Amino acid sequence: MDINSLKIRLSLLSSLRNLLDTPIISAYNTVFNAKTSYEFTNSYAALCHKIYSMEDVCQAVVNDISCDENALTANLENPNQDIVKSITLDLQTISEILKLKTNDFAKYIENTFPELASCLDFMPNLPKCKEFPFSNCNELLEHYKANGFGFFAKSSSFTVNENGKILPVLCPDAITLSELKGYKRQRDQVIANTVAFLNKKPANNILLYGDKGTGKSSTVKAVAHDYADKGLKIIELSPRQIYVFPKICELAKNSPYRIIVFMDDLSFDREDGNFAILKAFIEGGLTGKPENVLLYATSNRRHLIRESFSDRQGDDIHVRDTLETITSLSDRFGLEITFSVPDKDEYLYIVGELAQSYNLDIEQNKLNMLAERFALRRNGRSPRTAQQFIRYMLTQENI
Repeated sequence: MDINSLKIRLSLLSSLRNLLDTPIISAYNTVFNAKTSYEFTNSYAALCHKIYSMEDVCQAVVNDISCDENALTANLENPNQDIVKSITLDLQTISEILKLKTNDFAKYIENTFPELASCLDFMPNLPKCKEFPFSNCNELLEHYKANGFGFFAKSSSFTVNENGKILPVLCPDAITLSELKGYKRQRDQVIANTVAFLNKKPANNILLYGDKGTGKSSTVKAVAHDYADKGLKIIELSPRQIYVFPKICELAKNSPYRIIVFMDDLSFDREDGNFAILKAFIEGGLTGKPENVLLYATSNRRHLIRESFSDRQGDDIHVRDTLETITSLSDRFGLEITFSVPDKDEYLYIVGELAQSYNLDIEQNKLNMLAERFALRRNGRSPRTAQQFIRYMLTQENI
């Protein structure tokens, strides 16, 4: 295989030119463009190092193409012939590069860097690549239509670091709805809203509020996990990172996915800049948010902002303005779902369901007695307490 020809063809990447900045293709490009024997050996060894660290280099390149935004993703419904030809040529070039073997580079050395001829026996071997799945534009087009594309193809879950950069979560929380016990009515509301959202029907931003340990956050994460294969993505955002909303909207506006922005334990001590930004984001801002983005938030406070007795003092106009400010954010959530502390029967029902799920073999009356005793020693009845109790009982079985 002629590496000099592939070098030129790689420089002619057009529609898929962003691949030149991805780890594998950029590593090949560095090898092709080495000017000296040292640059070549160093870059070739670096390429091998990258490939050795990957389970499947071919799949890694496919993932890079899936996460790309290009002329084809911008014209999925009716790409013109220039785009079709360009994509096909780019795919053929990538496929030929991934087929390169150690012998191809050895021949290239003999012609380009003959001084390295005595070192050929020390060249590390390039692992054989699996078959590249795309040979033409139509195959990639069908892949994009079936699986989506762009930044959010990197994962089902995302987080935001301290610098405001949105990062994929490589090992997202795998909690499922089947693992959560009790609160069926509340969870059914979240599920129904999410399914409507996925089906591009009218759906609401949701505020899940109530007592700690009742499963508000777990419900959101479980819904995101269970519907990830339907194209649902989730971005977890803290209240102090509200300034990232415009970046999320910019990434989301052309994305084929449905995206939930998840804010856990949302509350404000006072009406500050973040409070105003969040209000504008949910409803009423000049730019608004894309139709494929919803906000799901949890809070222990019904109105999200701390209210003091002083807020209710003063003349009638002042009191009314203050209370309207306090409720102005929570009122922008179209759906408010309450998670209250379970009563005794509900708590014991959750304990029983969890015990059955974990195959905990213990007589029911004894289980209930121990569960109640455990709750008294802890922070009272809650699904979290029930989960902790079951885990404690399982550890006792192994002693």
